[in-house]
Amino acid sequence: MLPADFVRYTEELFGIERWQRYLEAFNTPAPVSIRVNPFKRCELSHLPIGAPVPWCRDAFYLTERPDFTLDPLLHAGAYYVQEAASMFLDKVIAQHCPDSFFANGSAALDLCAAPGGKSTLLRAALPEQALLMSNEPDRRRANILMENMQKQGCPNVIVTNNFPKDYAKTGMLFDLILTDVPCSGEGMFRKDEGTIAEWSLQNVMKCAALQRSIVEDIWPCLKEGGIFIYSTCTFNVHEDEENVRWIEEELGAETLSVNTESDWNITGSLLTGWQKPVYRFIPGITHGEGLFMAVLRKKTDDTSNGKVTVHSKALSKLRILSDGKPMGTKKGKDIIPAHAEALLTTLPHDKYPRAELSLNDALRYLRHEAITLPADTPRGFVIVTYRSLPLGFVKNIGNRANNLYPQEWKIRKMI
Repeated sequence: MLPADFVRYTEELFGIERWQRYLEAFNTPAPVSIRVNPFKRCELSHLPIGAPVPWCRDAFYLTERPDFTLDPLLHAGAYYVQEAASMFLDKVIAQHCPDSFFANGSAALDLCAAPGGKSTLLRAALPEQALLMSNEPDRRRANILMENMQKQGCPNVIVTNNFPKDYAKTGMLFDLILTDVPCSGEGMFRKDEGTIAEWSLQNVMKCAALQRSIVEDIWPCLKEGGIFIYSTCTFNVHEDEENVRWIEEELGAETLSVNTESDWNITGSLLTGWQKPVYRFIPGITHGEGLFMAVLRKKTDDTSNGKVTVHSKALSKLRILSDGKPMGTKKGKDIIPAHAEALLTTLPHDKYPRAELSLNDALRYLRHEAITLPADTPRGFVIVTYRSLPLGFVKNIGNRANNLYPQEWKIRKMI
């Protein structure tokens, strides 16, 4: 049951027709969608692929939800399961951050990135030369972020576990900053009943204040003329339009429009008297869950910006979980390769021998169980693959293969 305070506020905010369509959405299953990793393209006919997600490249709705856990191609990074509305970020990047927007040495920051949906999308959408720094303040969630970024396989990514103030102290400057800020989660009510139990008016106002604090802390890290993307998965104007208006008035920004199609049914500003271009996805109206997104540009009369971008001295001030350059660890006479190395799209194909696995053996490998390799497999460190995509390393010692899949990544679900 929806909280009474939420119902009273949101029904008035949406209006009768929009509110009724939103309520009707609770009687329909949440749509399932995936985004294909353009760096690891492979055949995905085993998935029930339906219509394309219209505002995102390489993205599709599925006609039903498969058991993703038991698909080795998901673990290999061939695709990412992502809520469709959040993929609107791809449309924003295509329009406002084309390749010409980024010069050599340019960088983007995803500030609140776990579990990694928007960061993996950013890495796919950004030009190859742009560095992506993907950050998550919560340590446990940061490890999940690191796993998903490493599975995507792109080397030009640094994963960090820091607070916005830590970034501000480095003096680094970014061409693009995405802040998918912590919020009251109203847009996830249909999909996650836990967010309903946690909701309160008090928490809404607490989130709104926290969001302003996060933006204020990171704002000095945005270059003059840089793009700032603000997003939430909630509906109320306190966390959405009012915060965007505050960024404009207090920090010096202009809100930018994004080209959309009428049949996408995206809702604009719901703040009375303030009709700047912002983008709301409402279940029952748009085909996805709840999302709010605004795109802003930092005005160029801010004199606080210097010329410092990303460099090693600045990086040394951050807690780095992964730098995109995985190094092996010495154990006895061996150098055990880092698991992330096997997943890199830039790894030379002939650096390690490879052994193709069946579906059952691939699942055994992902459960960290023993597997048997073909008799002619060379001894030593071997990359095991499924449908030619690397899953990770084993050490072949002849009569058996030692499974080197990370214990913390292993799947526990049985067939």
